[in-house]
Amino acid sequence: MGILRIYYRVIALLAPEKGLATALALANLALAGVFFLEPWLFGRVVDALAGNAHGSAWTYIAWWAGVGFAGVAASVLVSLHADRLAHRRRLAVIAQFFEHAIGLPLAFHGRHHTGRLLRIMHGGSSNLFGLWLGFFRDHLATVLSILVMVPLALHMNWKLALLMILLMLSFGVFNAIAMRKTHKAQGEVEQLHHAISERVGDVFGNVMVVQSFSRIPAEVAEIRSMVGKVLAAQYPVLRGWAWLSVANRAASTLTIVAIFALGASLNGKGEVTVGAIVTFVGFSMQLIGRMEQFAGFISSLFFQTHSLKDFFAVLDTPAVLSDDTSAPPLPPVKGEVVFDDVSFGYEASHPALKHLSFRVPAGGTAAIVGPTGAGKTTALSLLYRAYDPSGGRITIDGIDIRDVNLHSLREQIAVVFQDPGLFYRSIADNLRIGKPDATEAELQAAAAAAEAHGFIVVKPEGYATLVAERGRSLSGGERQRLSIARAMLKDAPILILDEATSALDNATEWRIQRALNALTQNRTTFVIAHRLSTVRNADVILVLKDGELVEQGRYDELVAQGGLFAELDGQGRFVADAEDDGGGAEAG
Repeated sequence: MGILRIYYRVIALLAPEKGLATALALANLALAGVFFLEPWLFGRVVDALAGNAHGSAWTYIAWWAGVGFAGVAASVLVSLHADRLAHRRRLAVIAQFFEHAIGLPLAFHGRHHTGRLLRIMHGGSSNLFGLWLGFFRDHLATVLSILVMVPLALHMNWKLALLMILLMLSFGVFNAIAMRKTHKAQGEVEQLHHAISERVGDVFGNVMVVQSFSRIPAEVAEIRSMVGKVLAAQYPVLRGWAWLSVANRAASTLTIVAIFALGASLNGKGEVTVGAIVTFVGFSMQLIGRMEQFAGFISSLFFQTHSLKDFFAVLDTPAVLSDDTSAPPLPPVKGEVVFDDVSFGYEASHPALKHLSFRVPAGGTAAIVGPTGAGKTTALSLLYRAYDPSGGRITIDGIDIRDVNLHSLREQIAVVFQDPGLFYRSIADNLRIGKPDATEAELQAAAAAAEAHGFIVVKPEGYATLVAERGRSLSGGERQRLSIARAMLKDAPILILDEATSALDNATEWRIQRALNALTQNRTTFVIAHRLSTVRNADVILVLKDGELVEQGRYDELVAQGGLFAELDGQGRFVADAEDDGGGAEAG
């Protein structure tokens, strides 16, 4: 993505407020007029005083005052509204970035660290803000003034105008050389900054591990080493742009001297007046100031290019799911689920699921078992459309889930994940993820059913207690019980339990199992589990291996068959000992 294309996209993001943006652009046009009129009027005043111009000097002075006041009015408009517009659009693109990013597939988030995405969002939006302000305050007026000033100068005296054009060309050549020489190095700098954000985010997210393993000195040393690499990569870039500044300043000084020298020579021949020389010097000073501003803009845009590329790359990442918001909502369902020849792969060459077909009647319970990596969680993630299958279809009550609104589909499915996924919010707010309008009574009833009310009420602030990031202030069992209570509160007709009791001790699991038995009544339930207690009573057990359905039936039938399920049982994967030893017992 070229630098000009990036700048075009930056300006295109102003489209939602194009009316105000147009008004500000017109104000910049007025400012550009002021920039070239003032030197011209100055020259006319000098010639009028010397008797070399038609009209009175006072007339030109009056015009000069009028032009100046018009410039002040235009500046007021720009100053009042450019900042506000830039602030509004910055916050709008943050919201746009956030909305788009959280809707991207899980595979995308698996490839991009949270710290990196946060840096891309904040860095990109800050750079956009600066460019928008610069566009309205400087860039546009600079371009417009140059477009008007150069033809006018050529009309007045082409010989002096050529010196101004040479100055512009020198600025362009010097900037092009600097960008070509330093572009790759600046890209490396940006990647190093991303690496620092990722490393810091990792450490903050695992502070307990870092402290318990005495990793603080090592992690600090690594960050300092990475900072050193950034500076080592950044200094050559800064040196190149410093030399550019020196070259631009030298060209500007030589141009002013040349204009005076050539003007004096032409004045001696009677080709130009003193006022014309004054006008050209004024033009040149204005041009130099504008070109230096423009060079500063190019410099800042250069340093921001990689950050903006990353920002737009996220916005350009297509969502794997094609959710048609105009699609009809999924009506209230009974809960019959059918997988019809379903295949799926995160990569086309490595399918995770192959021709999966089964039917679970409304209100039935299906347990999905199999070795690690068999595709159990992947299969059920297709049900709530975390992904879409690459082949086959999934129906609920005979309706293809791709033919309905995604939001309405997910409203009718509750999930208890193996990783509870708690937010840095109060306990009540975490529970209300399941039902935003839940009353206090409903919160407490769901928590009680999930055996969570008891530990919540003894917290210092009860249900208002703040949960640490990812639930680190709670034990494993407490986190899981909140996750179960959240699903109970949602009260959806289809329930997915992904190792829902894996973090519970035996006594707590037995109590929650009673709650889950009540919760699964008249609901279509899918259970991913390794423990016999959650598999024995399932209406159907689906045995997966390498993404294929190799066996299905009730518990006693599968054991009697002596196939993979019985083999896994014999290996101790599902034996009662896994319960008796309290595997996955909560801490605390």
